[in-house]
Amino acid sequence: MRIKKSDTVIVISGKDRGKKGKVLQVNRDTQRVIVEGVNMVTKHQKPTQKVQQGGIIHQEAPIHVSNVMVYDSKAKAGTRIRHQILENGKKVRVSVKSGETLD
Repeated sequence: MRIKKSDTVIVISGKDRGKKGKVLQVNRDTQRVIVEGVNMVTKHQKPTQKVQQGGIIHQEAPIHVSNVMVYDSKAKAGTRIRHQILENGKKVRVSVKSGETLD
């Protein structure tokens, strides 16, 4: 997966198309990511010892990684990512549109 935690991504398909947000969590097994403020669902929470106040909670649900692209602030759009090995042997992620490193 080319998307990491704390990347800024833009949603390219689905009901939240066009929204930007920060990646909160990445699940490599199911190829899903949780993006801040995207794919909000309503959950009915029962009161427990951990959560004293029950009720209706709004939280982010996972979205498939194919529905998001890394957001390039210089190009003001989503971009693909490629890996590049620098002269010192370090491997970095590079934006295809602007050519800037992301790491």
